[in-house]
Amino acid sequence: MTPRVVISGIGVVSTFGVGRECFWHNVSLGISGTRAVTEFDVSSFPCQVAAPVPAISFACAPRVDGDDEHDHDSRADPRRYSRAALLAVIAAREAWKDAGLRIGEPGAGVIIGSGGGGIDVGEAQYRDFFTNGGRHVTPYAIAIGIVGMLSSEVSISLGLRGISHVLSTGCTSSTDALGYAARLIRSGEADVLLSGGADGCVTPGMIFGFSRMRAVSTRYNDRPGEASRPFDKDRDGFVLGEGAWMYVVEREDRARARGAQIYATVEGYHSTCDAYHRVQMDPEGTEIVAAIRGAVDRSGRATEEIDYVNYHGTSTQLNDAIESRCTRAAFGKRADTLPGSSTKSMIGHPQGASGSAGIVTAALALARGFLPPTANLTHQDPACDMDFLPQVGRAATPAAALCNCLGFGSKNSAIVLGAVPN
Repeated sequence: MTPRVVISGIGVVSTFGVGRECFWHNVSLGISGTRAVTEFDVSSFPCQVAAPVPAISFACAPRVDGDDEHDHDSRADPRRYSRAALLAVIAAREAWKDAGLRIGEPGAGVIIGSGGGGIDVGEAQYRDFFTNGGRHVTPYAIAIGIVGMLSSEVSISLGLRGISHVLSTGCTSSTDALGYAARLIRSGEADVLLSGGADGCVTPGMIFGFSRMRAVSTRYNDRPGEASRPFDKDRDGFVLGEGAWMYVVEREDRARARGAQIYATVEGYHSTCDAYHRVQMDPEGTEIVAAIRGAVDRSGRATEEIDYVNYHGTSTQLNDAIESRCTRAAFGKRADTLPGSSTKSMIGHPQGASGSAGIVTAALALARGFLPPTANLTHQDPACDMDFLPQVGRAATPAAALCNCLGFGSKNSAIVLGAVPN
Protein backbone atom coordinates (compact mmCIF):
# COMPACT_ATOMS: atom_id res chain seq x y z
CA MET A 1 0.00 0.00 0.00
CA THR A 2 1.11 3.58 -0.66
CA PRO A 3 2.16 5.08 2.68
CA ARG A 4 0.16 8.01 3.99
CA VAL A 5 2.17 11.24 4.17
CA VAL A 6 1.61 13.65 7.04
CA ILE A 7 2.67 17.04 8.37
CA SER A 8 4.08 16.45 11.85
CA GLY A 9 5.78 19.70 12.84
CA ILE A 10 5.21 23.38 11.99
CA GLY A 11 7.36 26.50 12.37
CA VAL A 12 6.52 30.08 11.37
CA VAL A 13 8.11 33.50 11.14
CA SER A 14 5.71 36.14 9.85
CA THR A 15 4.80 39.80 10.12
CA PHE A 16 3.39 38.89 13.56
CA GLY A 17 6.75 37.59 14.81
CA VAL A 18 8.14 34.16 15.60
CA GLY A 19 6.05 31.07 16.21
CA ARG A 20 3.11 29.13 14.82
CA GLU A 21 0.95 30.03 17.84
CA CYS A 22 1.55 33.74 17.34
CA PHE A 23 0.70 33.34 13.65
CA TRP A 24 -2.43 31.28 14.30
CA HIS A 25 -3.69 33.62 17.04
CA ASN A 26 -3.64 36.62 14.71
CA VAL A 27 -4.85 34.83 11.59
CA SER A 28 -7.74 33.11 13.36
CA LEU A 29 -8.91 36.48 14.70
CA GLY A 30 -8.56 38.24 11.34
CA ILE A 31 -5.90 40.69 12.55
CA SER A 32 -4.01 42.55 9.84
CA GLY A 33 -0.21 42.58 10.01
CA THR A 34 0.28 45.15 7.25
CA ARG A 35 1.77 48.49 8.26
CA ALA A 36 3.59 51.56 7.02
CA VAL A 37 7.12 50.77 5.86
CA THR A 38 9.73 52.30 8.18
CA GLU A 39 12.73 50.06 7.42
CA PHE A 40 13.78 52.34 4.53
CA ASP A 41 12.59 55.54 2.88
CA VAL A 42 9.48 55.01 0.73
CA SER A 43 8.26 58.62 0.83
CA SER A 44 8.63 58.93 -2.96
CA PHE A 45 7.10 55.50 -3.70
CA PRO A 46 3.48 55.13 -4.85
CA CYS A 47 3.13 52.18 -2.42
CA GLN A 48 4.23 52.81 1.17
CA VAL A 49 2.80 49.80 3.01
CA ALA A 50 3.96 46.20 3.45
CA ALA A 51 3.96 43.29 5.91
CA PRO A 52 7.62 42.84 6.90
CA VAL A 53 8.95 40.55 9.61
CA PRO A 54 9.85 42.53 12.79
CA ALA A 55 13.61 42.95 13.15
CA ILE A 56 13.71 41.33 16.60
CA SER A 57 12.56 38.04 15.06
CA PHE A 58 15.94 37.45 13.46
CA ALA A 59 17.54 36.60 16.81
CA CYS A 60 14.95 34.05 17.90
CA ALA A 61 15.96 30.69 16.41
CA PRO A 62 14.96 28.01 18.95
CA ARG A 63 17.37 25.38 20.22
CA VAL A 64 16.74 21.84 19.04
CA ASP A 65 17.58 18.56 20.78
CA GLY A 66 21.18 17.74 19.92
CA ASP A 67 22.39 21.32 19.48
CA ASP A 68 25.20 20.74 21.97
CA GLU A 69 26.61 18.05 19.68
CA HIS A 70 26.42 20.25 16.60
CA ASP A 71 28.95 22.93 15.74
CA HIS A 72 26.53 25.29 13.97
CA ASP A 73 25.60 28.46 15.85
CA SER A 74 21.94 29.15 15.08
CA ARG A 75 22.51 32.77 16.02
CA ALA A 76 25.50 33.21 13.72
CA ASP A 77 26.49 36.57 12.25
CA PRO A 78 23.35 37.74 10.37
CA ARG A 79 25.55 39.55 7.85
CA ARG A 80 26.41 36.13 6.45
CA TYR A 81 22.77 35.30 5.74
CA SER A 82 20.11 36.70 3.45
CA ARG A 83 16.84 37.70 5.10
CA ALA A 84 15.13 34.71 3.52
CA ALA A 85 17.78 32.29 4.79
CA LEU A 86 17.52 33.58 8.35
CA LEU A 87 13.74 33.31 8.23
CA ALA A 88 13.98 29.80 6.81
CA VAL A 89 16.39 28.65 9.53
CA ILE A 90 14.31 30.09 12.37
CA ALA A 91 11.05 28.54 11.11
CA ALA A 92 12.77 25.25 10.25
CA ARG A 93 14.17 24.88 13.74
CA GLU A 94 10.75 25.48 15.30
CA ALA A 95 9.18 22.88 13.00
CA TRP A 96 11.94 20.36 13.74
CA LYS A 97 11.57 20.85 17.48
CA ASP A 98 7.78 20.64 17.24
CA ALA A 99 8.08 17.28 15.47
CA GLY A 100 10.37 15.92 18.18
CA LEU A 101 13.33 15.39 15.84
CA ARG A 102 17.02 15.76 16.63
CA ILE A 103 19.89 17.62 15.04
CA GLY A 104 21.45 15.31 12.46
CA GLU A 105 18.37 13.10 12.03
CA PRO A 106 19.47 10.20 9.77
CA GLY A 107 17.88 10.05 6.33
CA ALA A 108 16.43 13.56 6.60
CA GLY A 109 16.57 16.27 3.96
CA VAL A 110 15.20 19.62 2.86
CA ILE A 111 13.04 20.63 -0.10
CA ILE A 112 11.65 24.15 0.17
CA GLY A 113 10.40 26.91 -2.10
CA SER A 114 11.43 30.54 -2.57
CA GLY A 115 10.75 33.15 -5.19
CA GLY A 116 13.53 35.64 -4.57
CA GLY A 117 16.06 33.92 -2.30
CA GLY A 118 18.65 36.47 -1.20
CA ILE A 119 17.24 39.34 -3.25
CA ASP A 120 17.91 41.74 -0.36
CA VAL A 121 21.62 40.86 -0.50
CA GLY A 122 21.78 41.56 -4.22
CA GLU A 123 20.09 44.93 -3.82
CA ALA A 124 22.37 46.01 -0.97
CA GLN A 125 25.59 44.84 -2.59
CA TYR A 126 24.83 46.43 -5.95
CA ARG A 127 23.88 49.64 -4.17
CA ASP A 128 27.28 49.69 -2.48
CA PHE A 129 29.07 48.82 -5.71
CA PHE A 130 27.49 51.67 -7.66
CA THR A 131 27.60 54.31 -4.89
CA ASN A 132 30.79 53.43 -2.97
CA GLY A 133 32.83 51.56 -5.53
CA GLY A 134 32.15 48.27 -3.77
CA ARG A 135 34.30 49.04 -0.74
CA HIS A 136 31.87 47.31 1.60
CA VAL A 137 30.84 44.40 -0.62
CA THR A 138 31.08 41.23 1.44
CA PRO A 139 33.10 38.26 0.16
CA TYR A 140 29.95 36.22 0.85
CA ALA A 141 27.81 38.32 -1.54
CA ILE A 142 27.46 35.66 -4.22
CA ALA A 143 27.16 32.69 -1.88
CA ILE A 144 24.46 34.17 0.34
CA GLY A 145 22.55 35.85 -2.47
CA ILE A 146 21.66 32.81 -4.57
CA VAL A 147 18.28 31.17 -4.09
CA GLY A 148 19.73 27.67 -3.76
CA MET A 149 21.57 28.64 -0.57
CA LEU A 150 18.31 28.65 1.43
CA SER A 151 18.05 24.87 1.69
CA SER A 152 21.79 24.63 2.37
CA GLU A 153 21.52 26.97 5.36
CA VAL A 154 18.62 24.91 6.74
CA SER A 155 20.56 21.68 6.17
CA ILE A 156 23.63 23.10 7.89
CA SER A 157 21.60 24.44 10.81
CA LEU A 158 19.93 21.07 11.47
CA GLY A 159 22.77 18.80 10.37
CA LEU A 160 20.65 17.18 7.63
CA ARG A 161 22.68 15.27 5.05
CA GLY A 162 19.90 14.11 2.72
CA ILE A 163 18.47 15.94 -0.28
CA SER A 164 18.82 19.74 -0.05
CA HIS A 165 16.86 21.48 -2.81
CA VAL A 166 15.11 24.76 -3.46
CA LEU A 167 12.26 25.06 -5.95
CA SER A 168 11.85 28.52 -7.44
CA THR A 169 8.72 28.60 -9.58
CA GLY A 170 7.52 32.04 -8.56
CA CYS A 171 4.52 32.35 -6.26
CA THR A 172 3.81 28.61 -6.50
CA SER A 173 7.31 27.66 -5.27
CA SER A 174 6.42 26.35 -1.81
CA THR A 175 3.24 24.60 -2.94
CA ASP A 176 5.31 22.80 -5.56
CA ALA A 177 7.96 21.99 -2.95
CA LEU A 178 5.42 20.19 -0.76
CA GLY A 179 4.07 18.32 -3.78
CA TYR A 180 7.54 17.02 -4.61
CA ALA A 181 8.40 16.31 -0.98
CA ALA A 182 5.29 14.18 -0.54
CA ARG A 183 6.13 12.30 -3.74
CA LEU A 184 9.63 11.50 -2.49
CA ILE A 185 8.26 10.23 0.83
CA ARG A 186 5.65 8.03 -0.88
CA SER A 187 8.23 6.54 -3.24
CA GLY A 188 10.58 5.68 -0.38
CA GLU A 189 13.34 7.96 -1.70
CA ALA A 190 13.31 9.94 1.56
CA ASP A 191 12.36 9.12 5.16
CA VAL A 192 11.61 12.61 6.45
CA LEU A 193 11.81 15.99 4.76
CA LEU A 194 11.57 19.54 5.94
CA SER A 195 9.45 21.45 3.42
CA GLY A 196 7.82 24.87 3.23
CA GLY A 197 8.82 28.24 1.88
CA ALA A 198 10.71 31.42 2.74
CA ASP A 199 11.06 34.85 1.18
CA GLY A 200 12.56 38.03 2.60
CA CYS A 201 11.36 40.34 -0.12
CA VAL A 202 10.28 43.58 1.58
CA THR A 203 13.05 45.62 -0.03
CA PRO A 204 13.17 48.99 -1.80
CA GLY A 205 13.63 47.40 -5.20
CA MET A 206 10.72 45.00 -4.78
CA ILE A 207 8.26 47.61 -3.55
CA PHE A 208 9.26 50.10 -6.24
CA GLY A 209 9.28 47.44 -8.95
CA PHE A 210 5.79 46.23 -8.10
CA SER A 211 4.66 49.86 -7.89
CA ARG A 212 5.88 50.37 -11.45
CA MET A 213 3.92 47.29 -12.44
CA ARG A 214 0.84 48.80 -10.77
CA ALA A 215 0.33 45.52 -8.94
CA VAL A 216 0.46 46.76 -5.33
CA SER A 217 -1.97 48.82 -3.28
CA THR A 218 -1.46 52.60 -3.31
CA ARG A 219 -4.85 53.80 -2.04
CA TYR A 220 -4.38 52.88 1.61
CA ASN A 221 -1.01 54.41 2.53
CA ASP A 222 -2.74 56.30 5.33
CA ARG A 223 -4.64 53.16 6.45
CA PRO A 224 -2.10 50.36 6.00
CA GLY A 225 -4.05 47.77 7.98
CA GLU A 226 -6.84 47.98 5.39
CA ALA A 227 -4.67 47.73 2.29
CA SER A 228 -4.89 43.98 1.66
CA ARG A 229 -8.56 43.23 0.99
CA PRO A 230 -9.06 40.18 -1.23
CA PHE A 231 -12.47 39.81 -2.90
CA ASP A 232 -13.55 43.26 -1.70
CA LYS A 233 -14.88 45.64 -4.35
CA ASP A 234 -12.53 48.38 -3.09
CA ARG A 235 -9.31 46.35 -3.47
CA ASP A 236 -6.59 48.05 -5.50
CA GLY A 237 -3.59 45.70 -5.44
CA PHE A 238 -1.66 43.36 -3.20
CA VAL A 239 0.54 44.19 -0.22
CA LEU A 240 4.07 42.84 -0.28
CA GLY A 241 4.75 40.47 2.60
CA GLU A 242 7.54 38.15 3.71
CA GLY A 243 8.21 35.30 6.11
CA ALA A 244 8.84 31.58 6.39
CA TRP A 245 6.38 28.74 6.94
CA MET A 246 8.04 25.34 7.43
CA TYR A 247 6.74 21.87 8.17
CA VAL A 248 8.04 18.34 8.67
CA VAL A 249 6.74 15.85 6.10
CA GLU A 250 7.00 12.10 6.74
CA ARG A 251 5.17 8.77 6.66
CA GLU A 252 2.30 8.53 9.11
CA ASP A 253 3.59 5.34 10.73
CA ARG A 254 6.96 6.96 11.39
CA ALA A 255 5.38 10.00 13.05
CA ARG A 256 3.02 7.89 15.17
CA ALA A 257 5.83 5.61 16.32
CA ARG A 258 7.61 8.69 17.68
CA GLY A 259 4.44 10.06 19.28
CA ALA A 260 4.57 13.22 17.20
CA GLN A 261 1.55 15.48 16.79
CA ILE A 262 0.08 15.11 13.30
CA TYR A 263 -1.57 18.23 11.89
CA ALA A 264 -2.78 16.98 8.51
CA THR A 265 -2.33 14.41 5.78
CA VAL A 266 -0.93 15.42 2.38
CA GLU A 267 -3.31 13.83 -0.10
CA GLY A 268 -3.18 15.28 -3.62
CA TYR A 269 -1.13 17.72 -5.68
CA HIS A 270 -1.36 18.96 -9.26
CA SER A 271 0.25 21.75 -11.24
CA THR A 272 -0.42 23.27 -14.67
CA CYS A 273 0.68 26.21 -16.81
CA ASP A 274 -1.58 28.53 -18.80
CA ALA A 275 1.30 29.26 -21.21
CA TYR A 276 -0.38 32.65 -21.52
CA HIS A 277 1.55 35.64 -20.12
CA ARG A 278 4.44 36.63 -17.86
CA VAL A 279 2.33 38.34 -15.19
CA GLN A 280 -1.34 37.98 -16.15
CA MET A 281 -3.69 35.06 -15.63
CA ASP A 282 -5.51 33.60 -18.60
CA PRO A 283 -9.04 35.03 -18.22
CA GLU A 284 -10.45 31.72 -19.42
CA GLY A 285 -8.87 29.99 -16.41
CA THR A 286 -8.91 26.56 -18.03
CA GLU A 287 -5.62 25.45 -16.49
CA ILE A 288 -6.47 26.85 -13.07
CA VAL A 289 -9.55 24.66 -13.07
CA ALA A 290 -7.42 21.72 -14.24
CA ALA A 291 -4.95 22.20 -11.37
CA ILE A 292 -7.75 22.27 -8.79
CA ARG A 293 -9.55 19.26 -10.23
CA GLY A 294 -6.27 17.37 -10.61
CA ALA A 295 -5.34 17.88 -6.95
CA VAL A 296 -8.78 16.77 -5.79
CA ASP A 297 -8.78 13.74 -8.10
CA ARG A 298 -5.30 12.67 -6.96
CA SER A 299 -6.37 12.96 -3.34
CA GLY A 300 -8.94 10.24 -3.97
CA ARG A 301 -11.72 12.53 -2.77
CA ALA A 302 -14.80 13.97 -4.45
CA THR A 303 -15.29 17.75 -4.62
CA GLU A 304 -18.13 17.37 -2.09
CA GLU A 305 -15.58 16.23 0.49
CA ILE A 306 -13.58 19.47 0.37
CA ASP A 307 -14.78 21.61 3.28
CA TYR A 308 -12.44 24.61 3.11
CA VAL A 309 -10.40 26.44 0.49
CA ASN A 310 -7.37 28.54 1.28
CA TYR A 311 -7.41 30.89 -1.70
CA HIS A 312 -4.47 32.54 -3.41
CA GLY A 313 -6.53 35.73 -2.95
CA THR A 314 -3.97 38.43 -3.69
CA SER A 315 -6.30 41.47 -3.51
CA THR A 316 -5.86 42.44 -7.16
CA GLN A 317 -8.92 43.22 -9.26
CA LEU A 318 -8.33 40.74 -12.06
CA ASN A 319 -6.81 37.81 -10.15
CA ASP A 320 -9.45 37.61 -7.44
CA ALA A 321 -12.28 37.59 -9.96
CA ILE A 322 -10.64 34.92 -12.13
CA GLU A 323 -9.82 32.71 -9.15
CA SER A 324 -13.41 32.99 -7.91
CA ARG A 325 -14.80 32.05 -11.31
CA CYS A 326 -12.39 29.12 -11.66
CA THR A 327 -13.19 27.77 -8.20
CA ARG A 328 -16.88 27.80 -9.06
CA ALA A 329 -16.15 26.00 -12.33
CA ALA A 330 -14.05 23.36 -10.57
CA PHE A 331 -16.49 22.68 -7.72
CA GLY A 332 -19.84 23.16 -9.44
CA LYS A 333 -22.80 23.31 -7.05
CA ARG A 334 -20.50 22.61 -4.09
CA ALA A 335 -19.14 26.14 -4.56
CA ASP A 336 -22.42 27.61 -3.28
CA THR A 337 -21.76 26.29 0.24
CA LEU A 338 -17.97 25.96 0.23
CA PRO A 339 -16.25 28.26 2.79
CA GLY A 340 -12.80 29.66 2.12
CA SER A 341 -10.53 32.56 2.95
CA SER A 342 -7.37 34.38 1.97
CA THR A 343 -4.51 34.44 4.48
CA LYS A 344 -2.94 37.27 2.44
CA SER A 345 -5.61 39.61 3.77
CA MET A 346 -3.59 39.57 7.02
CA ILE A 347 0.04 38.81 6.07
CA GLY A 348 0.30 40.35 2.61
CA HIS A 349 1.74 38.43 -0.31
CA PRO A 350 5.04 36.72 0.65
CA GLN A 351 5.80 35.75 -2.95
CA GLY A 352 7.27 32.23 -3.22
CA ALA A 353 6.41 31.52 0.41
CA SER A 354 2.72 32.30 -0.10
CA GLY A 355 1.78 28.69 -0.80
CA SER A 356 3.37 27.50 2.44
CA ALA A 357 1.56 30.23 4.39
CA GLY A 358 -1.73 28.91 3.04
CA ILE A 359 -0.73 25.31 3.71
CA VAL A 360 0.09 26.07 7.36
CA THR A 361 -3.19 27.97 7.71
CA ALA A 362 -5.15 25.04 6.28
CA ALA A 363 -3.27 22.43 8.34
CA LEU A 364 -3.96 24.32 11.56
CA ALA A 365 -7.60 24.85 10.53
CA LEU A 366 -7.99 21.09 10.06
CA ALA A 367 -6.24 20.27 13.32
CA ARG A 368 -8.06 22.84 15.44
CA GLY A 369 -11.52 22.85 13.93
CA PHE A 370 -11.64 26.51 13.02
CA LEU A 371 -11.75 28.27 9.65
CA PRO A 372 -9.95 31.64 9.70
CA PRO A 373 -11.57 34.67 8.06
CA THR A 374 -10.71 37.00 5.20
CA ALA A 375 -9.83 40.32 6.83
CA ASN A 376 -10.99 43.67 5.43
CA LEU A 377 -13.77 42.06 3.39
CA THR A 378 -16.45 44.68 4.05
CA HIS A 379 -18.08 45.11 0.62
CA GLN A 380 -17.83 41.86 -1.32
CA ASP A 381 -17.30 42.16 -5.05
CA PRO A 382 -20.26 40.65 -6.93
CA ALA A 383 -17.71 39.03 -9.26
CA CYS A 384 -16.41 37.12 -6.22
CA ASP A 385 -19.64 35.47 -5.17
CA MET A 386 -18.75 32.71 -2.69
CA ASP A 387 -18.41 32.31 1.07
CA PHE A 388 -15.08 33.98 1.86
CA LEU A 389 -15.68 34.13 5.64
CA PRO A 390 -15.69 37.93 5.76
CA GLN A 391 -13.88 39.34 8.81
CA VAL A 392 -14.98 36.61 11.23
CA GLY A 393 -13.85 32.97 11.28
CA ARG A 394 -16.02 29.95 11.93
CA ALA A 395 -15.85 26.82 14.06
CA ALA A 396 -16.06 23.71 11.87
CA THR A 397 -14.88 20.12 11.53
CA PRO A 398 -13.51 20.02 7.99
CA ALA A 399 -12.52 16.67 6.53
CA ALA A 400 -10.28 18.14 3.84
CA ALA A 401 -8.97 21.46 2.56
CA LEU A 402 -7.77 22.68 -0.81
CA CYS A 403 -4.86 25.14 -0.95
CA ASN A 404 -4.82 27.08 -4.21
CA CYS A 405 -1.74 28.91 -5.49
CA LEU A 406 -1.27 30.95 -8.68
CA GLY A 407 1.82 32.71 -9.95
CA PHE A 408 3.69 34.76 -12.51
CA GLY A 409 4.56 32.91 -15.68
CA SER A 410 1.09 31.34 -15.94
CA LYS A 411 1.71 28.79 -13.18
CA ASN A 412 -1.10 27.15 -11.20
CA SER A 413 -0.65 24.68 -8.34
CA ALA A 414 -3.08 23.15 -5.89
CA ILE A 415 -2.75 20.73 -3.00
CA VAL A 416 -5.29 18.86 -0.87
CA LEU A 417 -4.76 18.30 2.86
CA GLY A 418 -6.87 15.94 4.96
CA ALA A 419 -7.88 15.99 8.61
CA VAL A 420 -6.25 13.36 10.79
CA PRO A 421 -8.69 10.63 11.92
CA ASN A 422 -9.21 10.45 15.68
